[in-house]
Amino acid sequence: MSTAILTGSPVPGSSLEGDLRALGFDVRVASTPADTAALLAAAPADERVALVDAGFVGHQHALRLGLTDPRFRASAVPGAVAVLPEALGALARAVQQAAAGAGGDTVVRVDALADRVAAALEADGTEVHRPELGTLVATVPGDPQARNEARQAVDAVDEEAVRLRTAVKSRDGFFTTHFISPYSRYIARWCARRGLTPNQVTTASLITALIAAGCAATGERWGFVAAGVLLIFSFVLDCTDGQLARYSLQYSTMGAWLDATFDRAKEYAYYAGLALGAARGGDDVWALALGAMILQICRHVVDFSFNEANHDATANTSPTAALSDKLDSVGWTVWLRRMIVLPIGERWALIAILTAVATPRITFVVLLIGCAFAALYTTAGRVLRSLTRKAERTDRAAGALVDLSDNGPLAAYLGGALPGRGRRLGGFFAPVVAALAVALILNAAVSDYGDWALISSAAMYAILSGLAVSSPLKGPLDWLVPPLFRVGEYVTVLLLAAHADVNGALPAAFGLVAAVAYHHYDTVYRIRGGTGAPPTWLVRAIGGQEGRTLVVAVAAALLSAQDFSVALTVLAVAVALVVLVESIRFWVIAARQGAPAVHDEGEPA
Repeated sequence: MSTAILTGSPVPGSSLEGDLRALGFDVRVASTPADTAALLAAAPADERVALVDAGFVGHQHALRLGLTDPRFRASAVPGAVAVLPEALGALARAVQQAAAGAGGDTVVRVDALADRVAAALEADGTEVHRPELGTLVATVPGDPQARNEARQAVDAVDEEAVRLRTAVKSRDGFFTTHFISPYSRYIARWCARRGLTPNQVTTASLITALIAAGCAATGERWGFVAAGVLLIFSFVLDCTDGQLARYSLQYSTMGAWLDATFDRAKEYAYYAGLALGAARGGDDVWALALGAMILQICRHVVDFSFNEANHDATANTSPTAALSDKLDSVGWTVWLRRMIVLPIGERWALIAILTAVATPRITFVVLLIGCAFAALYTTAGRVLRSLTRKAERTDRAAGALVDLSDNGPLAAYLGGALPGRGRRLGGFFAPVVAALAVALILNAAVSDYGDWALISSAAMYAILSGLAVSSPLKGPLDWLVPPLFRVGEYVTVLLLAAHADVNGALPAAFGLVAAVAYHHYDTVYRIRGGTGAPPTWLVRAIGGQEGRTLVVAVAAALLSAQDFSVALTVLAVAVALVVLVESIRFWVIAARQGAPAVHDEGEPA
C-alpha cells in the first residue's frame, strides 16, 4: 500500500486523512521534519510515498491528480508531493535539505515542508509534474481566516462535475464531442464505481467490434444493420476506456498498448467482415477493403512520422502553423477542420451508417474517397509547414525516422555501400530517392507480373531504399520516407495479388498487409513509450520492408497464380506469428518490470 506522511499535527475537523485513505494511502503522522525522514526510511521501498502538509485544504480529486498519477516519477500540488519508488532516493535527499532549512518548525504555513521538498526535488534534477487544477482547490492556509475562505472555495466547486468534464479528451472530433462524450463519461463513472478497469472496457470494445464484423460477414441485411449498430457501440466503449483512465487515473503501459493496438484491430477486422459479407452476396470487394486499410495505415504513418520528426525540434515555428493557430481562434473553423480529416469518430460513424443502409462496395468507395481527401489535406498542410519551418531536427528524431522506415539487412547492405552520397540533392535527397524507388516497384507490379523484370525492379527498390536512409534524416521532408515505403510495400502486394486474379489471393494479401502493419504500429508505440524500436533481430527475421517486397516479387514472377496465393498466405502466417509472439512478450515483460505508465491520446476521436 502507498504511504502518505502528514507533516505536522492534523487540523481538527479536517477530512484530509479520510481523503488520503480513500485514495489508497496508509497515513502516518510526523510531528517534526526529523520524524518525516524516519517515517520515509521505514516506508516500503516498492510503493509510492507522499508527503502532505497537515494543514492542506482542497478537493480530494486535486490530491488524486497530484499524488496518484502513475505516469510521473514525481508530482505535486500546493501542500503535497508524491514520488514513485524509483525516486525515493531523491525524495530522501530533498527531505533532508528541507528539514535542515526548516529549523524544526512545524507551524502550518504556505511554505511548509511538502512545498519545500517539491522545490528541493526540482533543484536536485528530478522533474516534478504539477497538474492543471482548474477550478479545483489545493492550498495550505496560513491562518484561520484563510482556512475558512479556502473551505468555502472548496464547497463552491462541484468536484464530481469537474472529474466528469476532465475525463473527456480536451481535443476531440465533432461526432465524439457532441454525440458520444455527453453520455459515455457517465458510463466511465459507472465502470469506476464498480471496480472495472480501462483494460477490461478496452477488451469489451474489441469483442463488440469482432461481433460486428461477424454480423457483417453474414452478407444478410439484418447482419449489416446489426453490424452498424454494434460498431457504434464498440466506439462508445472505445471512448469510455480512455475516459475511465482519466476519471480514475488508471494509466498503465499495458493499457496504452492494448488501446492503441485494439483500435487498429477493430477497424481492419471490420473491413474484412464487410468483404466476406459482400463475397457471400457475389460481390468481390477485397481489393477495395485492402485499399481502404492501406490508405488508413499510410495516413497514420504520415501522422507518426511528422510528429516524431518535429516534436523535439528546435526553432519549430512556421507561418503555416501561425495561420493554423489563427484559424483555431475562429470557432466554426475548428470543427470544420477536425471533420475534414475524418478522425476515428466520424470515420466509424460513416462506416456504420453506410453498412446499415447501403452495400459493402458503396461503403468502401465512399470511405476511400473521404480518406483520400483527408490524406491529401493533412499531408499538403504538413508539407507546407515543413517547407516554411525553420527547425533543426535532433539525432533522436532522425533515428526514429530510420526505425519507422523499417529497412532490413538487404537495404542496409546494398544502400550502405554508398556512404556520403546522401545530400546530393540537398535536404530533399531522401524523399526524392524513396519516391523514385516506390514509382519503380509500383510500375513493375503493374506491368511485369510473372516476368523476371519484376525481380530486378524489386532488387533496385531495395538498393534505393538503403540509399534513401544512407544519411541522417534531418531534411525538411525526410519524414515522408517511412510513409513512402509503406506505400511501396503495401500497394505492391495489392497490385500483384489483384493481377493474380485467383480466389484467395486478395484475402491472403489482406492478411499479409495486416500482419506487417501490426509490426509497423508496434514500432510506433514502442518509440512513443520511450522504449525504442523493436530489436534488430526481429527486423532481420521478417526481412525488412524491402526484403518482404523482394520475396513477394520473386513469388509473383516465378510461381503460378494459385501457388502465389499460397505463398502470400504462408508469408502472412509466418510474419504474424513472429511479430505477435515477440510483441506480446515485450509488452507483458515491460508491464511486469514496472515500465513507466503512459497514456497516448492517439488520433482525435
